[in-house]
Amino acid sequence: MYEIIMAMGIPSAMTGIFFWMLERRMEKREKKRTEKERVRERQEFLMVKSIAAAIALGEATAEAVARIPDAHCNGEMHTALEYAKRIKHEQKEFLTQQGIEAIY
Repeated sequence: MYEIIMAMGIPSAMTGIFFWMLERRMEKREKKRTEKERVRERQEFLMVKSIAAAIALGEATAEAVARIPDAHCNGEMHTALEYAKRIKHEQKEFLTQQGIEAIY
C-alpha cells in the first residue's frame, strides 16, 4: 500500500513542479512584453512631439523668410506653409479623436 501512495505522489509532485516552472516562464515573458510595449508607446509619443516641433520650426522659418523684403518668396513657400499648417491641424484632430475613443 505504501508503495502505491509513493508511486502516485512522485508523478504528482513532478507535474506540480513542471507547471510552476512553466507559469514562471510565462510571467517573465509577459513582463518583458509589457516593458517593450511601454517603450514602444514612449517612442511613438516622442515621434509625435518631434514631428510637431519640426512643423513649428518650419512654420517659423517660412514666416521669418517671408518678412525679409529682399527674399522674394515664391508661391512654393506659401503653399508649403499652408500644407504644414493643415497637416498639423489634421494630426491634432486625429490625436484628439484617439484620446476620446480611448476614454469611452
